[in-house]
Amino acid sequence: MPMPDTPIAPDAEPSKLPSPDEAPSLMSTASAPPAEADAPRSVLDDDSPRVPRSPGEIFRVCTRIALQGFGGVLPIIQREWVEKERWLTREQFLELLAVAQVMPGPNVVNLALIYGDRAFGLRGAMAGLGGMLLVPLGVVLAITVGYTHYAAHPVVAGALRGMGAAAAGLIFATGIKLLSALRRNVMGWRTSLAFVALMFAGIALAGISLIWMLAGLGIAACALAWRRLAP
Repeated sequence: MPMPDTPIAPDAEPSKLPSPDEAPSLMSTASAPPAEADAPRSVLDDDSPRVPRSPGEIFRVCTRIALQGFGGVLPIIQREWVEKERWLTREQFLELLAVAQVMPGPNVVNLALIYGDRAFGLRGAMAGLGGMLLVPLGVVLAITVGYTHYAAHPVVAGALRGMGAAAAGLIFATGIKLLSALRRNVMGWRTSLAFVALMFAGIALAGISLIWMLAGLGIAACALAWRRLAP
């Protein structure tokens, strides 16, 4: 006697394989290589605390920095970008500054170009460059005309010597602030301080030209950092 067919519910669904977006099995997870969480990496890969809203904001901030830079812009740009605008952390600023130092041209102009390009590409780079140069150009031309008439005046000469001392103090203070950022340097705290001491001794004490110090210690530091960052 033939067996009756078993009725199938109309809403039953056939079995299917897991879709690709579902969670993998325990076996596939176990076979995957563990991630190297402690591997050295550049701090520029980290997210910045805040990003500028447009190239126009970069232009305005760079113009404000340039107009404050009597006696040196580097301390001003560090304060504005890191402490006030919070576009970069101290560690990120230090790495960008290291790149700007080894490039030809003024450091702060290189910084504006690099950061502007990093934020908005060519438009951002041109905004940073214009902010650093356009308005200060008119101010410098006006000061130059006045200086030719009053350079020999004792008050003007004394003021210029005082501005030189203030500029040295500003640069020294900026260096002290950025020392704490070396803790996250890929070369390590002690190695970074050793390079700092050698650079200071070579330039300030031995009188070696900056270009030769960069060619020697700079290339050595780059090679060591590249080796640490290599997978």
